Amino acid sequence: MKLIDKEIVQKKIDELVDEDVYLHLEMTLGAYTAHQDSSVHPSSNFVKNIRIKYSHGKITDESPYRVGLKLEDGWIYTEGLTHYDENDKRIILSGNDKDGRLVVALQISKEKF
Repeated sequence: MKLIDKEIVQKKIDELVDEDVYLHLEMTLGAYTAHQDSSVHPSSNFVKNIRIKYSHGKITDESPYRVGLKLEDGWIYTEGLTHYDENDKRIILSGNDKDGRLVVALQISKEKF
């Protein structure tokens, strides 16, 4: 994975506007490491292979970045993104903490994950 290049990611987001795509969204704050530190309040979410269609998508800010996807009846919003993977078929974005551990992931694809 590479540090996010905002222009490349925006282009990839734009390429999938008004397409039926699958979404993977994941966030974890200590859920995998709470057993090592009882003072950590673990939390997480995980959504995989949800079919969506967005009419507008935008990457904003400087690292860490935010991505918003406008749906017919609402928004999907992800914050804390730092890295991306170049793949012709998918948009793969992640946010890692200072130790390189995954904190948030947003992936969009025409095919299921």
